[in-house]
Amino acid sequence: MKITFFGTQPYDRDSFDRANAAFGFEFNYHRSHLNLNNVALAQDTDVVCIFVNDTADAETIGRLAAMGVKLIALRCAGFNNVDLNAAARHRIPVVRVPAYSPYAVAEYAVALMLALNRKIHRAYWRTRDGNFSLHGLLGFDMHGKTAGIVGTGQIAKVLIRILKGFGLNILAYDLYPDREFAANEGVEYVPLEQLFRQSDIISLHCPLTEQTRYMINEKAIDQMKEGMMLINTGRGQLIHTEALIEGLKKKKIGSAGLDVYEEEAAYFYEDTSDRIMGDDMLARLLSFNNVIVTSHQGFFTREALDNIAHTTLQNVRDFSDGRRLTNEVRPGA
Repeated sequence: MKITFFGTQPYDRDSFDRANAAFGFEFNYHRSHLNLNNVALAQDTDVVCIFVNDTADAETIGRLAAMGVKLIALRCAGFNNVDLNAAARHRIPVVRVPAYSPYAVAEYAVALMLALNRKIHRAYWRTRDGNFSLHGLLGFDMHGKTAGIVGTGQIAKVLIRILKGFGLNILAYDLYPDREFAANEGVEYVPLEQLFRQSDIISLHCPLTEQTRYMINEKAIDQMKEGMMLINTGRGQLIHTEALIEGLKKKKIGSAGLDVYEEEAAYFYEDTSDRIMGDDMLARLLSFNNVIVTSHQGFFTREALDNIAHTTLQNVRDFSDGRRLTNEVRPGA
């Protein structure tokens, strides 16, 4: 099987080359992101392997099918950038990596919480300039506060266990509640509006669907506690950025930690430091001293990269051997 990779970074090559010792596939790496303009790079390949900022829309998938591509392998959990209906029409299965390291993302969400609460990012820059004043660095005890967790998949469950170690009370919302987990961990499932009203910290861990797109909007923010903290390590379009900026300006949102952004494709995973930023909303977010924006790095641990590579290649092996695709995603997923 020949696999063509799009959006490839040096660390992708390292992890996939290392994992491929057990599989023996032929690789073709491309730095550019998959889109209609460069889909021809997938000529004479069996499998296209893509990441979160690649675009597999209906027209691109049609071109892939015409070139004989047999499988689309996502090396990530999310699949909102793939037109699953178009893939089904062309009989191209789509597989993903549903869980590469829930610990990596959960621990990163906690890192954002701690950094925002104790103003570690601001203290770091101050002391580098010789400023050892504590003014403006006041935080709060997380012990005894309430965290609202939206979505209770594997990542969220790890996060909940960590936060319980800090002594936080946990509220949760999920369309498909895990009642057994909640009973064992002392978690209370509540309606989303109640979670918004009662939570000091809200962390988003749900997939991006038509139902969850812009779930954090002006109406939702109006329901939240004054000065609450918002964390998003899920998908950028869970949050309506203009509403977030207004919430920050009005001090309704006391701080925000964003590892994702709704228009991140033009910036994240790239070095744009020599260019003037053309995205006014992202520039505005970066100007707030109570906002931390990072470049979708929550997953980025050695263990996660190894798991991503192995699971992706095992998905391809299962397809080539005609086995059931346990990690396939279909329309309506």
